[in-house]
Amino acid sequence: MKLIKVAAAVLNQTPLDWVWNQARIRAAIARARAENASVVCLPEMCITGYGCEDAFHSMNTTRRAWQALQELLPETWGLIVSLGLPIFHRNTFFNCACLIVDGKIAGFVAKRFLAGDGIHYEPRWFKPWPAEVRDELRVGDDTFPIGDLCFDCGGVRIGFEICEDAWVANRPGAALALKATDIILNPSASHFAFGKLEVRKRFVLEGSRAFGASYVYANLLGNEAGRAIYDGGALIASAGKLLAAGPRFSFQETLVTTAVVNIEATRMSQARTASYHPRLGDDASIVRVAFEFPAVEPVRSTCQSADWEMGACVKEEEFTRAEALALFDYLRKSRSQGFVVSLSGGADSAACVCLVRLMTEFGLRELGPKAFAARLNHVRDFVPGSDAVPVTKQLLTTAYQASENSGEVTRNAAKTIAAAVGATHLEWEIGSLVKDYVRTVEQAAGMKLNWQEHDIPLQNIQARVRSPGIWLVANLKNALLLSTSNRSEAAVGYATMDGDTSGGLSPLAGIDKAWLRHWLRWLETTGPSGLQPIPELVVINEQAPTAELRPADRKQTDEDDLMPYDVLDAVERAAIRDRQSPLEVFQVLRVQFPQHAAPQLGLWVERFFKLWCRNQWKRERYAPSFHLDDENLDPKTWCRFPILSGGFEVELAELREKLKAVI
Repeated sequence: MKLIKVAAAVLNQTPLDWVWNQARIRAAIARARAENASVVCLPEMCITGYGCEDAFHSMNTTRRAWQALQELLPETWGLIVSLGLPIFHRNTFFNCACLIVDGKIAGFVAKRFLAGDGIHYEPRWFKPWPAEVRDELRVGDDTFPIGDLCFDCGGVRIGFEICEDAWVANRPGAALALKATDIILNPSASHFAFGKLEVRKRFVLEGSRAFGASYVYANLLGNEAGRAIYDGGALIASAGKLLAAGPRFSFQETLVTTAVVNIEATRMSQARTASYHPRLGDDASIVRVAFEFPAVEPVRSTCQSADWEMGACVKEEEFTRAEALALFDYLRKSRSQGFVVSLSGGADSAACVCLVRLMTEFGLRELGPKAFAARLNHVRDFVPGSDAVPVTKQLLTTAYQASENSGEVTRNAAKTIAAAVGATHLEWEIGSLVKDYVRTVEQAAGMKLNWQEHDIPLQNIQARVRSPGIWLVANLKNALLLSTSNRSEAAVGYATMDGDTSGGLSPLAGIDKAWLRHWLRWLETTGPSGLQPIPELVVINEQAPTAELRPADRKQTDEDDLMPYDVLDAVERAAIRDRQSPLEVFQVLRVQFPQHAAPQLGLWVERFFKLWCRNQWKRERYAPSFHLDDENLDPKTWCRFPILSGGFEVELAELREKLKAVI
């Protein structure tokens, strides 16, 4: 047997954080060494951070990355280590993985397929490397091989698929198999999305089987740069069998997952495959490096998923853990002193404060009070403790701002939820401020405002009056104000700009309202694995969602203003995610919602498209949000739409004609 211990490291990096990025890389290498691994794969762009954006076009970035690489070389003696960084070569930037063997650079593999869809913009910064091309990189007096390479390290062949390379049909692994590659390393920066783990597992397992190799996948972890969340989840497979899987959504900064792979077993697997025909002859893409692998004893492979990943509520669990980790990293990386939420007594603001509480619970459970406090050592006068309630009280401040249209139901709900999660809770009245604004404008304009003629202005002024007070609290505490808007509201602009959209971060803007309400009911009765539910959420879940901006006798609800949220979300998915026309959306709805009459469905479809087009300017101004799935509406990272457009007038006229025939 030819046994080799391999390691996949996941890191919680920060773009352009040279000192701490190096520290985490050193820690990962040291841990892999302590576990007697010989081959160590670290994530894509781990030296610079993946989310450097246009800073990748700065020569300072590449120079600093090269300097960091040189400083890390001594850490790798006796090991084979892959580190990711940008390389400037022939007046072009390339996304590269550097393979270091026993403290010396063996060469650089350049990424062949760049991620350029959805949240990714790699073609803006890098160029793809052509297949089967090898070149020489000159740095000072030194030259290094660069390109589409495979490394023969002491008789063991190691190749690369860098993140997106493994997601395409013509993946490089097929060519690596023809070169008799034994180990394929995949350094990745693969952002979290619901259900995405299963896709990763498939390409790792199938890659190891079809290519007759051992496959090592290493990913980033945490909220690296603000929007994308990385779940970690290292994977190691061999000959179609999963040998090891690392935990996901960890609050640790560095995790190392190891496994022992049998090189002779994968070689024999290829030898027994009738369709396998190796590429013979001297291959210029092979870089040969001396290396002596230590003797390794066989171990039993035990790969087991966490309990929460095998239950019936995986999406609920993923959402909870992704948001909790993202909030924790945003808090510490922005060096904010805590969070502030304008707690209305409704579903969205309640979800935000519950997520902060869950962040505290997950962090304390995994790190312990001392390490949790150490990670938040920038928070002034922070007192560590093992109880999530008093710890949350130090990190979260909420405020209920009552207008004359606010009711005791929402006031009590806000107070109840604040107490349940452990927030520091404030209350004040805004009625006099609203009246002052209305009176001032009435006098200046020489007119009397009334609900019959000025419904929207009178609603909006209440929402906007709440903004200065809650911002003042956030400023006083040097804390991060969370905007509470969800994706359904963003789609139709059902929010007051500079009112309830106020905030520096919008953690819910990537999730629809119908599913968010489902999650709150789950959190009330079940909750995430290992933690207790929050039964006090019953005061939220028994309410019909309402902006509570009109007089009480008008019985305002969100769904009366818009349409049922399940219908709204179905229209949004069909119209925006699936790019269907108004008529096509109407046809889809008739199948999904037969309980609603055709004219009513047609009215809702037309309302959605008009509101969508009218409110793109609002989506452009929303606070940054977390990316959770392929239904995101963030115009900066996912869903671009013109601020000014024709408003689907021709398409809506087509829909109205169709409705005449239906009726």
